[in-house]
Amino acid sequence: MRIDKYLWCVRYYKTRNIATEACRKGHIKINGESVKPSKAIFNQEKITVRKNQINYELEVLDIPKNRVGAKLVDLYRKDITPAEEFEKFELLKYSKDYYRKKGTGRPTKKDRRNLDELQKE
Repeated sequence: MRIDKYLWCVRYYKTRNIATEACRKGHIKINGESVKPSKAIFNQEKITVRKNQINYELEVLDIPKNRVGAKLVDLYRKDITPAEEFEKFELLKYSKDYYRKKGTGRPTKKDRRNLDELQKE
């Protein structure tokens, strides 16, 4: 089965077209090498998927005939993503919360004091 079709079947991407684009951009790797969308996959291969700034690591257990339900996904893949990837994502979320959104106006007095405290440290 093609890698783009597999990722669509095991519900990592909503459409096959999105999975194909991810392959073309180099977000999908098999055994550490970037692949084209037409690359065939087989059992026991390790796939790395970069999605939402997280590097998911998967092991192919079986090849589905077509798209499977969310409850059956674990029959076809094993998620071996290290916990550190999710921790990095949490830290990234906290760092983004600090910045003000565009168009919210000037900082308030409280915002200014917080900024001054951060710059002193």
